[in-house]
Order: sequence, then structure tokens, then C-alpha cells
Amino acid sequence: MPFALPDLPYPHDALHPYLSKETLEFHHDKHHAAYVTNANKLLAEAGLDGKSLEDVVKETHGKNTGLFNNAAQHYNHSEYWKSMKPNGGGKLPGSLEKALVDSFGSVDKAKADLVEAGTTQFGSGWAWLAVKDGKIVVLKTGNAENPLVLGAKPILTVDVWEHTYYIDYRNRRPDYLKAFVDNLVNWDYVAEQYAAAVK
Repeated sequence: MPFALPDLPYPHDALHPYLSKETLEFHHDKHHAAYVTNANKLLAEAGLDGKSLEDVVKETHGKNTGLFNNAAQHYNHSEYWKSMKPNGGGKLPGSLEKALVDSFGSVDKAKADLVEAGTTQFGSGWAWLAVKDGKIVVLKTGNAENPLVLGAKPILTVDVWEHTYYIDYRNRRPDYLKAFVDNLVNWDYVAEQYAAAVK
């Protein structure tokens, strides 16, 4: 079963003014679509047809660079779209709030650490909230890498490749990250991911 480009969970213009319709059209319809197309070409060659996306990412890491890069980028982007929603940010579900306080001391510290990770990720990559050893941690990864290959389960994904924010923010990556944390995060989805990760 080949991979498929998921529809955005909201219209292309729904994240305005924090991310523009133009950004989402390029980012989802062109960049993400290309990763899916390339992954499907390489999937058949590797004989991994029928495996789940997570399994393909884990099994190709360090072994099949081309397939890993495209499959992992498909996974990362799919999670990134779900990590956002129109009128995001705001109050966190109680169970997630408690877990963040347990892990970081406060929700504000967790958010600040996530922004710091995204800001200091050199070059292209990602910043994450992930569950590792029962605790929520902040991770940053380069290029296509993600927490799945670091023994962790991602629960929130933020893209810091330049194509993610350059149309709207130019080189102001910290401003994009602050807007993401304050106004775009779908905390209900993050809470669902957290509950599944600790089950």
C-alpha cells in the first residue's frame, strides 16, 4: 500500500495571520507531496511495501538514506500539520499540563525550551516534545531525523526548515516559533499523543 499525502486538517488560509495561505500551499502541496512521491518510488525498490510509515522510518534509519529521508519527512510533516489548529495555543488539557509541570517545572518552561531548541537547531530540522522513559522531553533533530530513531515517541512537532516560515517571517525563526507556541499549537492533539505514548 503506497503512502498518500494527507489532506490538511484545515483550509490553507486557516492559520492566517501566523502562517499564510501561500506558505501552506507551497509547504503542503509541493514540499510534502514531493516527499510522498519520492518515498513511494523508493519503497517498492526496498521491498518494504505494506510496512507502516513508522516501521519504514525506523528500519531504514542509517541503512537506506534516500528512503529514510523521504519517509521520515512524510511522517514529520504529517505530525506537524496535526500539531497545529486555527485559534490554537491557549489552555492545555489538565493531564498534559500536569505532565509538563512534572517534567519541566512549568508549562512556560516547556514552551521556552521548545522555542530555544527550534531557534538553536543549526540549519534545517525540527523541534519536538516527545515522551522518553515516561517523561516529556524537548528534542531537536537535523534534516529528516525524528524522535522515533532516538527511542522516543513524538507528541508535538514543529518544523524549522526555512521553507516553513520564510515567506511569512523571512529570517526571523524565533518570531515564527513564538507565534507557533502561543497561537497555533493544537494542545488537544498533543494531549492525545501523550496519552497514547504513556499507555
